[in-house]
Amino acid sequence: MKLKKKLVGLVAVSAMALSGALISTAHAADPIKIGEINHYKRLAAFAGPYKKGIELALEEVNGAGGVLDRPLEFIFRDDQGKPGEAVKIAEELMERDGAVMLTGTILSNIGLAISSLAAEKKYLYLAAEPLADAIVWAKGNDYTFRLRASTHMQASMLAEAAAATDAKTYATIAPNYAYGKDAVAAFKKALTALKPDVEFVTEQWPALFKIDAGAEVQAIERAKPDAIYNVTFGGDLAKFVREGTTRGLFDGRNVYGLLTGEPEYLDPLKDEAPEGWTVTGYPWYDFEDGDNKTFVDAYMAKFDERPGIGSLVGYMTVQSIAAGITKAGATDTDSLVAAFKGLDVDTPVGKIHFRKQDHQATMGAFVGTTALKDGAGVIVDWSYKDGADYLPSDEEVAKLRPASQ
Repeated sequence: MKLKKKLVGLVAVSAMALSGALISTAHAADPIKIGEINHYKRLAAFAGPYKKGIELALEEVNGAGGVLDRPLEFIFRDDQGKPGEAVKIAEELMERDGAVMLTGTILSNIGLAISSLAAEKKYLYLAAEPLADAIVWAKGNDYTFRLRASTHMQASMLAEAAAATDAKTYATIAPNYAYGKDAVAAFKKALTALKPDVEFVTEQWPALFKIDAGAEVQAIERAKPDAIYNVTFGGDLAKFVREGTTRGLFDGRNVYGLLTGEPEYLDPLKDEAPEGWTVTGYPWYDFEDGDNKTFVDAYMAKFDERPGIGSLVGYMTVQSIAAGITKAGATDTDSLVAAFKGLDVDTPVGKIHFRKQDHQATMGAFVGTTALKDGAGVIVDWSYKDGADYLPSDEEVAKLRPASQ
């Protein structure tokens, strides 16, 4: 009887040990959850390819064993393009869904809202796509990092090209919100630094996605500028291009377009795409070898469609998060924030670096000239500009960032 009781006890202990081991193993395999907030319905043309870029990268990361021996999982939420809804979703992702950090957003006003919440809640936010300079400078905080080349960086690349011409007078047109305002301010600052005698003769500020293209074109034409700096995108860009072409606004003028060369915005124009504009964009069709080509081939093989710049940003978002968590060796906020400061990430465009001084990544941009090829808009004579070459010094950053940071 004693032997029987002893055997029963050993079996029970073994069962408990096995159960504990299984629970431990299951816990170790729990996914690392990332909260992804974006405008999937409102900006589907950009957010769709962005999401697919994330999915491709997740497949690769998890296929290679995940991060810290755990699968990486994104929780995708649609904010309907509303800052209040985005903040509400962010709180749910943090407090209810177990996300260890937040990422995403395209529109800068929404990115700024989530950034403010991240600072308040002390929660890491990787601003994948919003471009307003305020995100890392005037309204920067310890918990917000940004991946994409900012308005300052891309505007400075275009200003560099503009300064090499004889144009003296400029008109600008940009959507009247954070991104547009920062993009115009950055271009004016960069161009006047390179060429002090230039003059800005008119600035047009249409409401986002509510442009009255005919009126805007007339206002610019009345000012008779030598050159035009355009920051409109999406449906606003299409209307501006069509109205401007019809009225001859672009004839004999240099035009510089922030984002205009991105497939998400250039493709819908088809054979109406403007020719001869100097733009930032994404020449996915021109890569012949290297990591850019590898990414494009993998994307097209998986989705049977061309990638956009959003696809690349989504892919690099996952790469950055995986690299950050790996470097941190943990998923708590303090460890993640420390890891992202000075983080290096290998990407299709080469190694990028998240600067400690302002949390801006050095991802660059492709700059080229618009042209028509086979009835569609493309960019030619392009080159990749390293973002590190278009960022302010530590001394300048100290003046731009809040004193408390």
